[in-house]
Amino acid sequence: MAGKGFLKSGHTPSLFSAFAYFDISFMIWSMLGPLAVVIMSDYPMDASQKANLVALPVLGGSILRLVFGFLTDYIGPKRTGQLGMIITMVPLILGWQFVDSLGGLYVVALLLGFAGASFAAALPLASRWYPPQYQGLAMGIAGAGNSGTVFSTLFANRIATHFGSWHVVFGLALIPIAIVFIVFTILAKDSPNQPAPRKLSDYAKVLSIRDTWLFCLLYGVTFGGFVGMANYLTIFFNTQYNLSPVRAADFATLCVIAGSLFRPVGGWLSDKVGGINMLMGLYSIAAVMLLGISTLPSISLIIVLLFIMMMALGMGNGAVFQLVPQRFRQEIGLITGIVGAAGGLGGYFLPKLLGNIKMATGSYSTGFIIASVIAALCVVTLLIVQGSWKRSWLGTGGKARVEESGALPS
Repeated sequence: MAGKGFLKSGHTPSLFSAFAYFDISFMIWSMLGPLAVVIMSDYPMDASQKANLVALPVLGGSILRLVFGFLTDYIGPKRTGQLGMIITMVPLILGWQFVDSLGGLYVVALLLGFAGASFAAALPLASRWYPPQYQGLAMGIAGAGNSGTVFSTLFANRIATHFGSWHVVFGLALIPIAIVFIVFTILAKDSPNQPAPRKLSDYAKVLSIRDTWLFCLLYGVTFGGFVGMANYLTIFFNTQYNLSPVRAADFATLCVIAGSLFRPVGGWLSDKVGGINMLMGLYSIAAVMLLGISTLPSISLIIVLLFIMMMALGMGNGAVFQLVPQRFRQEIGLITGIVGAAGGLGGYFLPKLLGNIKMATGSYSTGFIIASVIAALCVVTLLIVQGSWKRSWLGTGGKARVEESGALPS
């Protein structure tokens, strides 16, 4: 897939470091999703409380992505990543040794947002090393670190069941993040194309541009849909289909794998056929799958529907970030923080939507229908804006203009 041109165009150790940092951070960020059904044995929760627990890390990550986006431009993505991993160890220690109430667990959940903020440092670390024609693949590989969710859904509940305590999962998570910190420190290197430090006023400039908000919408649906479902699927399978915590997490893993592994494919295909073309097709697929999911069919059928839906969202994540660096090449740190925050907010609201609707109506159906309508609205949005994008900053078919310098269009 990569080819010699891609391998020679950037810095492979930094690309690997970005992936590893994002991967282990994503694992930690999403731990409470599968663990929620185990934690219920200590702290009984209704549907709304369970949704709050899995949504709080996403909310924290959304807010902190703005901070990390600013730091990435000010002190560089490598130092920002190192700082992020050190701070992430704090909620792990708290969850391991000190949490003894649901309120304390909520605090830990919010602090896990530091792991989710890794997005705003990992992707610029990779992006700044690669030219426009390889942005989709480079960002897709770095962004495939969301596969860390697979480790959470596959192992968290098994470890908690084996040791008879969910606290142990937090303690054991300290080992891989310490290893990645050492590897990241040795291998990662900031690109020589590191821009000058940004001012807070630069956020206002980027936020004044319409395309910023459009990308926030697009990523809020793709990444927000992926991370929201990844965190909530174990609860969904446990509640809707009465599966055990381990079996529910196993089925969630199958669906998460689809979104994680296909993110680089989405970026690579977007380099070839254009991000706009890819996104219109992927949002359409997601909308149709969500309608099917809203019927709450048999367990075998819903796994197929969820797998395809998560695959479409995962590829959509790669497609969005094939477009973002073309539009905001010199502002990639700022824009990654802003758009990443929007993606996180989408992931925060989706579990809240599903949990609250389940509590109010006794069924998840309406929540999935609303999600389907939102995905369809993204298709309409792209149909409206694609003409102006292709005229101003994208090449034929929505592909990158290789000759572009990457300056912010006027």
